[in-house]
Amino acid sequence: METEKKAYSNKKAMIIGVSGQDGSYLAKLLLEKGYEVWGTSRDAQISSFHNLHQLGIRDQVSVASMTLNDFRSVIQVLSRISPEEIYNLAGQTSVGLSFEQPMETFESITIGTLNLLEALRFLKLPAKLYNASSSECFGNTNGDAATETTPFRPRSPYAAAKAAAFWQTANYREAYGIFTCSGILFNHESPLRPKRFVTQKIVKAAVDIAAGRCSELKLGNIDIARDWGWAPEYVKAMWLMLQRDEPEDYIVATGKTYALREFVQAVFEHLNLDWERYTSNDNKLLRPTDILISRAKPSKVDSFLGWRASYDMCDVARMMVDAELSMQD
Repeated sequence: METEKKAYSNKKAMIIGVSGQDGSYLAKLLLEKGYEVWGTSRDAQISSFHNLHQLGIRDQVSVASMTLNDFRSVIQVLSRISPEEIYNLAGQTSVGLSFEQPMETFESITIGTLNLLEALRFLKLPAKLYNASSSECFGNTNGDAATETTPFRPRSPYAAAKAAAFWQTANYREAYGIFTCSGILFNHESPLRPKRFVTQKIVKAAVDIAAGRCSELKLGNIDIARDWGWAPEYVKAMWLMLQRDEPEDYIVATGKTYALREFVQAVFEHLNLDWERYTSNDNKLLRPTDILISRAKPSKVDSFLGWRASYDMCDVARMMVDAELSMQD
């Protein structure tokens, strides 16, 4: 560990979206490797950076105020900090919310990414840029496992914005020779997920039911199927992408797909509860369009980066329940 810290002690990384789930775990990983870590927020003076505090690393992360939709703000911050690695994890992250806020979603993801790319080109900054893409870009693949060459067919404002940002990133790589790459991450969860995400909603409700604080969990379509992984190990794949000599795009996933009902069952069983007794369907929670089955073939990230998921959905469900229980002790 000490040898690795010395190897990266002269490196500076900037995480845009450091206060989110992935940004916080990535900051922890980079600090452990010896990086000088900077994180940005719209107003760093008043942001709580709750997740950084929860991981016990807030005092180790330097912060700067930056509005990603403001090109001048991006130019100023990049010029001042001059990071060697930039991780763009910012933007509206909820698929469901994107139907209610399509303009905010599209602008925060596409304009923000374009400003970063243009700033790198304008400043001629020799930095490597990681762009957070999403499995949502693929849309429905009729149950086939997606690879890096599977065509995009987004089915939400969030997915459409992520697809646009992906191609912006690829275009700047090809047109200007900038080291830019995208990680096409499938669902990855942790205790740092906001409560509006369905996995956290399920975990919290199940724990509350077990404690007698509530009696029912309402869900939308529980037949949808996803590839769920553990967020703390997914951020290592992000880092590995920027350690390569040549930039490429990678799918990051477990390679195992489960129905949402199976996630619900795993959560309730870990609490010795019968999930069918406490759950009900609510059509108000259905999205205008949704992906039925999300499946991945993460062979490239294994072959090129030596990364492979250690935890699958059942592990994730148990670890999230245990974390929720520990926070309520």
